[in-house]
Amino acid sequence: MIRLVPQLINLFATLILLISFAMISQRRIVRLINLFMMQGMALVAASFLIGYMTHQTDLYVSGALTLVLKVIFIPWMLHRLIGKLNVRWDVEMLINIPTTMLVGIGLVIFSFSLALPVSRLSHSIAGASLGIALACVLLSFMMMIIRSKAVPQVIGFLSMENGLIFAATTVTNGMPMIVEFGIALDVLVGVLILGVFMFQIREKFDSLDIHNLEALKED
Repeated sequence: MIRLVPQLINLFATLILLISFAMISQRRIVRLINLFMMQGMALVAASFLIGYMTHQTDLYVSGALTLVLKVIFIPWMLHRLIGKLNVRWDVEMLINIPTTMLVGIGLVIFSFSLALPVSRLSHSIAGASLGIALACVLLSFMMMIIRSKAVPQVIGFLSMENGLIFAATTVTNGMPMIVEFGIALDVLVGVLILGVFMFQIREKFDSLDIHNLEALKED
């Protein structure tokens, strides 16, 4: 079993990256939320496996926080939110899907090239996955840039935070617990505020297209 753990960690890291690619090309918001939930599940599994190998209980707590927030609570809240806002599709993107995938491949190559020197210095059993973690961050950031609707941008922000947590887990075997709780609280409060923000956009403009904000003028 112990010999299989590093391979399983690499498997879940690969799943996280593949899900990130699926997210940048997905236009149906319900499926986008489900992909985000699957990404959270892969992150939870990787955290538990690294905690099992390193005997660090902090990683179990981190995985439990991710499970409660990213796999259960936030997807449930987003599903309710898009149900109330009656939002199903995000058909407007700054660039088309083929170009998006090509740019994504370029970001992955850049991420692996950038992370290679750091991965060689890491003593973590999952240090080689740093390139994947950085690629997930950049892909999520790109998703926030190319989307015009507020809901996919929120999911991109949350996915980017997943990549940052995975990077910390793979390189340093986890962050201090006070940092974990702080990040979890910030994410929870941020999502709640963004939910209120989306309702205000919809009430003001009858649309969640953030380009409508350009119509606001100071009195």
